[in-house]
Amino acid sequence: MARIAVLVKGYPRLSETFIAQELHGLEQRGLELLIVSLRHPTDPHRHPVHDAIKADVLYLPEYLKDDPPRVRAGRTWAQARPAYRKLRPVFDRDLARDRTVNRWRRLGQACVLARELPEDVVGLYVHYLHTPASVARYAAILTGRPFAFSAHAKDIWTTPDWEVREKIADARWGVTCTAINRDHLAALADRPEKVDLVYHGLDLSAFPKPPDRRRRAGPLTILSVGRLVEKKGYGDLLSALAKLPSDLDWNFVHIGGGPLASTLRERAERRGLTDRISWRGMQPRDAVIAAGLQADLFVLPSRIARSGDRDGLPNVLMEAQALGLPVVATRLSAIPELVIDGETGLLVPDRDPKALANAIQKLARDPDLRHRYGIAGAKRVREAFSEAPGLDRLAAKLKDLR
Repeated sequence: MARIAVLVKGYPRLSETFIAQELHGLEQRGLELLIVSLRHPTDPHRHPVHDAIKADVLYLPEYLKDDPPRVRAGRTWAQARPAYRKLRPVFDRDLARDRTVNRWRRLGQACVLARELPEDVVGLYVHYLHTPASVARYAAILTGRPFAFSAHAKDIWTTPDWEVREKIADARWGVTCTAINRDHLAALADRPEKVDLVYHGLDLSAFPKPPDRRRRAGPLTILSVGRLVEKKGYGDLLSALAKLPSDLDWNFVHIGGGPLASTLRERAERRGLTDRISWRGMQPRDAVIAAGLQADLFVLPSRIARSGDRDGLPNVLMEAQALGLPVVATRLSAIPELVIDGETGLLVPDRDPKALANAIQKLARDPDLRHRYGIAGAKRVREAFSEAPGLDRLAAKLKDLR
């Protein structure tokens, strides 16, 4: 049976569980897949959905120096193909505008992939428009197979417009997970209708009925789940927590790893917050759900990073609302497409710790309001962000990718 090769940055990755859920959903809809990963796994935990996926995984050399014989074989094979005469001018134009080692790495990975793709693979589908889409595009040219893409957040906003335009032009079609992304990409497309909006949606089967938290004893538990990177805004959150009044009894639980872990812990210590904060690091899915059931409020203070990187529509917000947690988040990117300010949570400007602190305090002092927002959020996620409709549309598009 014909397969689709799905290119991803790394597999499996806990921070990209939404991709794994998509892969599993596509398999359930009858698609045969081959996962192609540009990196080997580094996460200490796996999500249960990874064990449910049946597809084989092909790992490319992460760096060309990692496997010189394999890279050399790929390049020799590619240069002997007639299609290489079509690829080389495309690559040379890209290199002229992006003279980096990473550009050469993309070409090397593409040559390895093109040589090693099984004959039963009829098309390529790639997650992310930056590096992975370059590999997919070059390999598609070499093999004559079509490629399509799924774009998300950082890959859209940090990739130069010239590169986005040319990738969309060469792609059969593309999907993205938010309306704001879709409008931006459609404006860069050779044909705007090539870019479709498909929300990731959420597999709700793992989420129990939201508990009634109104009479819970003890301090208010504030939860956040996310990588400790600039775009998540945890520095702003620490500043906001430091502004909460002294008579408010609270603690903060964070789940996730990231390069800013030690910096943020030191900042929390300087602000005298250490005794109120539990940094739990990366956790398996069941531990994240358990933490959500024990929490009273979920906060995600997303911001635009200096590099231009930003969140799109964070899955953790959908998961928090599915657990009946009221949400405090920033009015950024596609977050208002999910969180309705004053109905399912509160939205504040990004980079505004004072507004963030005021929103947290408002919900902290009103358990009935927290309950009302939480129930409304759980209802909205189940009605508007179930994964089935989006997966049905994506499966239909992929079945025609040949």
